[in-house]
Amino acid sequence: MATSLGANTYNRQNWEDADFPILCQTCLGENPYIRMTKEKYGKECKICARPFTVFRWCPGVRMRFKKTEVCQTCSKMKNVCQTCLLDLEYGLPIQVRDTGLAIKDDMPKSDVNKEYYTQNMEREIQNSDGTRPVGLLGKAPSTSDMLLKLARTTPYYKRNRPHICSFWVKGECKRGEECPYRHEKPTDPDDPLADQNIKDRYYGINDPVADKLLKRASTMPRLDPPEDKSITTLYVGGLGDSITDVELRNHFYQFGEIRTTTIVQRQQCAFIQFATRQAAELAAEKSFNKLIINGRRLTVKWGRSQAARGKEKDKDGVSESGMKLEPVPGLPGALPPPPVSEEESPANYFNLGPSSSPPVMNVGLPPPPGITNPPPPGFGPSVYHSVGSMGPPPPPPMSMRPPGQIHYPSQDPQRMGAHASRHGGS
Repeated sequence: MATSLGANTYNRQNWEDADFPILCQTCLGENPYIRMTKEKYGKECKICARPFTVFRWCPGVRMRFKKTEVCQTCSKMKNVCQTCLLDLEYGLPIQVRDTGLAIKDDMPKSDVNKEYYTQNMEREIQNSDGTRPVGLLGKAPSTSDMLLKLARTTPYYKRNRPHICSFWVKGECKRGEECPYRHEKPTDPDDPLADQNIKDRYYGINDPVADKLLKRASTMPRLDPPEDKSITTLYVGGLGDSITDVELRNHFYQFGEIRTTTIVQRQQCAFIQFATRQAAELAAEKSFNKLIINGRRLTVKWGRSQAARGKEKDKDGVSESGMKLEPVPGLPGALPPPPVSEEESPANYFNLGPSSSPPVMNVGLPPPPGITNPPPPGFGPSVYHSVGSMGPPPPPPMSMRPPGQIHYPSQDPQRMGAHASRHGGS
């Protein structure tokens, strides 16, 4: 097969000879026992145009045959699968990974510069231990929140399905169920996902799959810290009955010192209060949409300040115990202080007229007509003159009374025997 590659300008010593391909779990398939063919110097790499060893295999039943598309040097430079060109760590396109890690691709695209760059990268790969990527990817940060949210954690074997049968689309397929291709409606040719280029995917430009994932990342919810810097409490919801206080502390203590941990079993939630605002922000950033304890995905939000919760309770009419108080019919919303009635003034008990003489003590005098509740013995006749012979005045209607803290009619001092309780006491 090497004779068909005479146009290649590389020395034969630079051709790649490998024993096993670099593949992701999806391309390799779910069956651990697969048969794989190996063709030494079978094709040119679609990126660097060097001959390399081509591997071909079937990843499973009713799946299409797959083969390696790029050489292992190009695969190691980008840390991607040799077949699908997706990142081996996150399962994402190169453009999405480079955007999440803030990496700018500096790989040349001309033939001469590409050859020189590839030789230098091969030298760096040989000197490395093989555990970390090389080039700019090896110097990049270890992780990114966006990549963790978009990363595919399980294999996607649906990607290995056969292609669509072109004869079935035209209505001419005569194989029926024995046809190894799919009998499905093809995708819209105007769909951007139908037009993909392997070189654009490798260089991280004009990749429709990457554009779709980046748009999804821009619309994902975020947890912004509140403006009130005094808030250092996080709300953790969806605890269930199995998660304990120790497990919550073991997770959140790595971000900073914890002041208090409160678990509300009735609501299946917890409140984690940190000693510093910096620790709370770090915990919220690292735990939002990523916190899983005992197989349960927990909800992480910012807590609210005491002032904000008090305002909401006052606005909604909720008491401190959590019960909402219903308004009393016919009473105003605000309850001012109680009024001072005319009967409660000191002049009803003592004659506080212009005379400075003390009140006269008349012990045995009967009460005048019209007085149902006489004052206690010892008060002078001036008391009867101040009260009058017509009895106590009727209380004013509720709408004409001055505002006061009257919750119920029984608390009104003008009604329901209030005089007997006040004037008849000993």
